[in-house]
Amino acid sequence: MINLPSVIKTLKTIKLPANQQVFSQGEICQHYIVLISGRVRVFTRSASGKEIVLYRIQSGEMCVLTTACLLGNRKYPAEAITETAVEALMLRHHDFDQLVAESPEFRQFVFQSFSQRLADLMTQLEHIALESVDQRLARYLLENTNTKNIITTTHQDIANNIGSAREVVSRHLKTLEKQSLITLHRGSIELLETGSLQALISESNQV
Repeated sequence: MINLPSVIKTLKTIKLPANQQVFSQGEICQHYIVLISGRVRVFTRSASGKEIVLYRIQSGEMCVLTTACLLGNRKYPAEAITETAVEALMLRHHDFDQLVAESPEFRQFVFQSFSQRLADLMTQLEHIALESVDQRLARYLLENTNTKNIITTTHQDIANNIGSAREVVSRHLKTLEKQSLITLHRGSIELLETGSLQALISESNQV
């Protein structure tokens, strides 16, 4: 059960299908949204079209960029798209401002959620800035594999998530396969040596 403030449990519920744009870069932020079910990908895109995933919003979570834009009256600096069908609670900007000012329960929820999501975002940016491609790749594979050590994805999707280029990801995946750490299949990757992949990540903490 999602622990939401009582004041927003009766808010209007919206439903969006998969692959629906939630907001776009440069758009004015008009609503505070808390996800009830589904998953949303938040990403930024460079002038050349390169996409970098900043974070994902899961059930019971809010969007750190949305909160920041509402509090600072700023436009969205990134984009968001639903990865699955989504159900969410929606609060208008004016009502958000009023509740932040008048409801201690709602205010605590907003800032606690904002703090946690901001910490997650900083961790993601730290990985992109300080870790090598091999380390970011190994981390992504380990964090997204299923119970059978198989991850269903594309090289482009991995590149978007770790802040690299598809060609670079493909080259590093082939290197890991030659080292017998993974096996590449069409549309999926099988992890053979999770311990060695974990050791590769740990190297970043020893530098």
